[in-house]
Amino acid sequence: MAGPVATAAPPPRVLYQGSLLADYFQVYLRDEAHPDLPDDYTDEAIAHRLLAGPHAVILHTARNMTVPIRVEWHGGRPTVDHDAYQHIVEARFDCPSGQLVLAGLTDYGPSAPRFPVRAGPLGVRAGFSGLDTLSADGLEGSDRYVVQLWPGPEPDGVRVLKSWPAA
Repeated sequence: MAGPVATAAPPPRVLYQGSLLADYFQVYLRDEAHPDLPDDYTDEAIAHRLLAGPHAVILHTARNMTVPIRVEWHGGRPTVDHDAYQHIVEARFDCPSGQLVLAGLTDYGPSAPRFPVRAGPLGVRAGFSGLDTLSADGLEGSDRYVVQLWPGPEPDGVRVLKSWPAA
């Protein structure tokens, strides 16, 4: 008698794939109805490369330039791929409106990309790669950022799953 067959998780839905100006080394993702961003800029928070607030997260990029970013929606908590990234960090925030806004810190909000997600609490994981490719002046590099989102409650706080030594 054969046992249950394991099924692979469905592929993620790509919500955004492009580049954003990470002015002040920051890109944020927030609930459309809640414009307030986290502002606890401690040395620890900056080393974690992610600040989390009630309705938003801020990614701290390695460059103060236009950087490639990909945002994915997963039906549930995705498996962590430790080999794919140099720095991995998780948190949670709430999206009661079911509409997310993605932007660089100084982008014009009304024209920022928006995408629908399931309303409620969201888990978020950010994977950073190419951190070792920055030029000496920090202007050029092949750094890349992947943000994975999924529905459901997660513990409060920011959790670093893998830390880049230069962070």
